[in-house]
Amino acid sequence: MIFIDYYDEIKNKLIDNEIYNRVKDYSKERNKVITYFEVGKLLDEAGKNYGENIIKEYSLKLINEVGKKFNERTLRRIRQYYRVFCNKKWSPMATKLSWSHYTELLSIKNNLSKRQLREKIKTNEYERLDEETKSKLINNEEYYVTDFVKNPILIKNNFNYKEISEKVLKKLILENIESFMNELGNSFCFVGSEYKIKIGNRYNYIDLLLFNIEYNCYVVIELKVTELKKEHVGQIQVYMNYIDNNLKKLSQDSTIGIIICKKDNNYIIEYCSDDRIIAREYSLV
Repeated sequence: MIFIDYYDEIKNKLIDNEIYNRVKDYSKERNKVITYFEVGKLLDEAGKNYGENIIKEYSLKLINEVGKKFNERTLRRIRQYYRVFCNKKWSPMATKLSWSHYTELLSIKNNLSKRQLREKIKTNEYERLDEETKSKLINNEEYYVTDFVKNPILIKNNFNYKEISEKVLKKLILENIESFMNELGNSFCFVGSEYKIKIGNRYNYIDLLLFNIEYNCYVVIELKVTELKKEHVGQIQVYMNYIDNNLKKLSQDSTIGIIICKKDNNYIIEYCSDDRIIAREYSLV
């Protein structure tokens, strides 16, 4: 077998990128993602030729010769990045994202298919996460069921409806329920729409009732085609409490509430005493 010295080529590319970062600040992120793509290709080839342990071996040398940030985890992430995009022609859309954008998207779910991850990038999923969630991703902190609910939530309007009522909005969601649940995060499953509950002598109807398998809890969804109002919070809180008292099992966590509205009002959520409730705007696409 012919010995190929991948290491020197990898090291030189990384050193060149570090120098470039200091000199060409205006375009350093574009250079970084291209450099890491090329390094990822070399790491992939090295792994195939010399086995998985070569990544660890390279990382130990790079830490000493280039910088501490090039540990084994970083090298494996660079290789993963290459594997996701290796069969796709490089595009201006891709290089608009920084390396941190790519790493956090790759962190969201390790078992995403290439098509799914590309779709997340195309829809600016990272940009639509709140700052607290981004911080959790960067610092490897524990996530909560609502952390990956996007803002705005993209709802497909395949029939180009001009007038949007709550009924029409619900129809659009149900026509693409899988896409909608992906906008909320991972591990959601559909329980029902217009879910009937009886409070006192009157029947009420929950717009959408979901269940999150990973976090073991029900999720109440209420749809509003207006600006968020304080009575919306009171309404969903009643529905959540009903589910907790009548449907939730002892082994399950407390019900979560998501109000999807045309326009958010941060003050209402800020002064809401129930931190299980969040509000998100929707956008038709």
